[in-house]
Amino acid sequence: MSKKIVVITDSSAYLPGEVMGELPIAVIPLWLMWDEESYQDGIDIHPSEFYQRLEKSKTLPTSSQPSAQEFGVFFKKVTQDADAIVNVLVSAQISGTIASAQSAMAEHPDMDIRLVDSNSSAMGLGLCVLAAGRAAAEGKSVDEVVAAATEMSQKVYTLFVVDTLEYLFKGGRISGGKHLLGTALNIKPILHFEDGKIKPHSQARTKRKALAQLLEIVEERLDGKQLYEAAIMDVNTPDEGDAVAEMVRERFAPSMLHRSGVSPVVGTHVGPGTVGIAFYAED
Repeated sequence: MSKKIVVITDSSAYLPGEVMGELPIAVIPLWLMWDEESYQDGIDIHPSEFYQRLEKSKTLPTSSQPSAQEFGVFFKKVTQDADAIVNVLVSAQISGTIASAQSAMAEHPDMDIRLVDSNSSAMGLGLCVLAAGRAAAEGKSVDEVVAAATEMSQKVYTLFVVDTLEYLFKGGRISGGKHLLGTALNIKPILHFEDGKIKPHSQARTKRKALAQLLEIVEERLDGKQLYEAAIMDVNTPDEGDAVAEMVRERFAPSMLHRSGVSPVVGTHVGPGTVGIAFYAED
């Protein structure tokens, strides 16, 4: 008899409900701290309310991972109805979430708990979670579920165009000089995940050119293969996200195409107006 396996991810994945469907996936929220108030990501503050406040606020919220104690409580709750857990979490290079999960795992050696670093966030992480969730739903073993998430983490690409450098600057991701020069020139950076870190890829002088360049990068990375699954993400700019999704559909005809926002924790670091894509090629 196969074990019942639940895949745990964190709220930065921001999986749309219709994509999760009946998959055995549970989400532990990250934290936002803002003007001495604390919010559970995606639970205590609605994204539309969050972005309205973010654009007007003189202060920038900070984010934090769930504590080891919170993970321990979550593990106990999940294992009431499961035999094993596979954690698929935001990159350890940009968050302490994996470290907290590891601490909690050490406190519960009696539980069958595994861990996969997605080396990504948002729907880059989300596609890894979906791969694990599908494997678990198919009755695969714990090792096979871990392998599905690990394999996806090695082949998924995550790219995004930032509308303004303001939030990267406020969050300490770029220097003051780069911020001033980039703002003066109205530069739209294209960023990507590499080895679990967010790194600059290229840049354009207008949003339209940056989005066109984004699709060129997708084609380059597909290297002649068919685009199999993709997710288009936007930060409080759904019309642009929809337009990019339509361009991806027409140009690449992926087998599966998802539309998603991002969680407030992710949005606070890249800022409103950001548009991104996570994708991988058919084997």
